[in-house]
Amino acid sequence: MKLWGGRFTKPTNELVDEYTASISFDQKLAQYDIQGSLAHVEMLAKCEIISKEDADTIKKGLKVVAEKIKAGEAELTQANEDIHMNVEKLLIDEVGAVGGKLHTGRSRNDQVALDMRLYLRDSIVTLVELLTKVQEALQTQAKQNLDTILPGYTHLQRAQPVLFAHHMMAYVSMFQRDTERLMDSFKRVNRSPLGAGALAGTTFPIDRHFVAEKLNFDGVVENSLDAVSDRDFVVEFLSNASLVIMHLSRLSEELVQWSSAEFNFVELDDAFCTGSSMMPQKKNPDVAELVRGKTGRVYGHLMGMLTTLKGLPIAYNKDMQEDKEGMFDTVETLKGALALFAPMVETMEVKKDNMYEAVAEDFSNATDLADYLVNKDLPFREAHAVVGQVVLHCIQENKYLLDLSLEDFQQFSSLITEDIYDVLSPKAVVNARNVVGGTAKNRVEDQIKQAENVLSNSKQWIAVYAEKVNVLK
Repeated sequence: MKLWGGRFTKPTNELVDEYTASISFDQKLAQYDIQGSLAHVEMLAKCEIISKEDADTIKKGLKVVAEKIKAGEAELTQANEDIHMNVEKLLIDEVGAVGGKLHTGRSRNDQVALDMRLYLRDSIVTLVELLTKVQEALQTQAKQNLDTILPGYTHLQRAQPVLFAHHMMAYVSMFQRDTERLMDSFKRVNRSPLGAGALAGTTFPIDRHFVAEKLNFDGVVENSLDAVSDRDFVVEFLSNASLVIMHLSRLSEELVQWSSAEFNFVELDDAFCTGSSMMPQKKNPDVAELVRGKTGRVYGHLMGMLTTLKGLPIAYNKDMQEDKEGMFDTVETLKGALALFAPMVETMEVKKDNMYEAVAEDFSNATDLADYLVNKDLPFREAHAVVGQVVLHCIQENKYLLDLSLEDFQQFSSLITEDIYDVLSPKAVVNARNVVGGTAKNRVEDQIKQAENVLSNSKQWIAVYAEKVNVLK
């Protein structure tokens, strides 16, 4: 007999049990479910809904069940459908019929919403911490490469030289936005739905705020219908996660390109590469490629969750069982990617000479020649045309701008003088971008200092909120 089977005259079909059971994946919520139950039963005793003796018996039993599940000694069965019913059945087996009082004043509908919020807020703190470590690894590379000049690209064509440190700091900025989005979302996750019951609340004189405080929530979800039917917090997380992995994927693409023989700008540490079963010379950037590949599955979970929710009437529907696997998989996918990325970035070898050689053999200083002429009072549009002619001449002569003689330059404009060679050197081109956010060395140093302050704030947030979710440890 199911724990809910009182009004039924026959057992459920085995195929129904198999199809509707969620224990194969929602067992991940076991410790969160028990923690929520401990707070709930304490509240039941406080409000004199059950006796203190019964509450103490139930709490002791729940702790035993928690240890058995951790140790792999508890049998979680499909017949009991989900983690909530499995825990309750294990509790009743442990303490007897009094365990059946645990479910007083609550439903699996508000219970599962609680468990998911407990799980997700814990995961958010972990992901923010992992993101911070990736940012620190990028910053380490930036500090070590303040004099390393890299071709900057638009349309994957060489455009203007930038400091490699500047390039790394661009990703620090991207991941900072990701960090801030996750931190901001925490306040919407961190509200307790428990006490909403199945959809309308409960007739028992419960204290929802007491439970929320015991579990370190910032408050309760006010409307009972909203409390059990809301999965916005899951959608928001999946959206934020999609942005995180999109940024990881962009960086992955660059690492794959840069580590190829055609670029040869970086070499990833052997510990983060794999070989070929057939070609002994191969060293493949598999971690970066796989992160790039896993981006699609995270996007898919977001689209799946939005699609699941789009036609649901308010309050709980069985469709919402589909809210968990995508969330769990996204958390694990991001944790794995971020944990690998920090050491992979920090240990990669930056081939400074190859980068500089690439910059010296292109026309990425052409804009500076145009700016030079503008500073000599030539209108920019005319300067642009002049430089276009100079570049065409170089292409035809198989030369670069710095290969031209002063006489060659002056064929195109008499405004060009001997100082042009200082203006067009890669170092001068980089340091000429001396504006806020520019690639000049002193501006990149400013970016690094600002990022250090921001990362310090992130670490303070982690410390505060790790303590807030520590009730689950």
